[in-house]
Amino acid sequence: MEEAKDIKEVQDNREPRDEVKKVTIGTLMRDLMSGTIVTDKLILKNIWFLFLLTFLGALYIANRFHAERITRETSRLQKEVRDLRSESLSTSARLMHESNQSQVYKLVKDHELGLEELREPPYKLVVRGGW
Repeated sequence: MEEAKDIKEVQDNREPRDEVKKVTIGTLMRDLMSGTIVTDKLILKNIWFLFLLTFLGALYIANRFHAERITRETSRLQKEVRDLRSESLSTSARLMHESNQSQVYKLVKDHELGLEELREPPYKLVVRGGW
């Protein structure tokens, strides 16, 4: 019995705890309609978590926009590379055609440069002794 009295005395000496409200349908509906359940119980107690969720949402949206921009840029650059490759091939083919001996002869004759085609094959000069 003494132990029960000691426990009761210890409980009486403790600081009083916050009284736990009994939640009934009426108080729940009243709090829900007045908005206190949302502001006091949900938002204010979890404000840092809501800030974190908002930050992560904004980060997700920004990442999505960045990825779409990179995708558009990649697509544009691939199209540009395709166009430049085809232009390079056509320029190379035109240059090969223009550098043919017959075409060079025709261009020299048309521009009247006074150059003549070689009748003998070219030969190599060899210098002995000096350099």
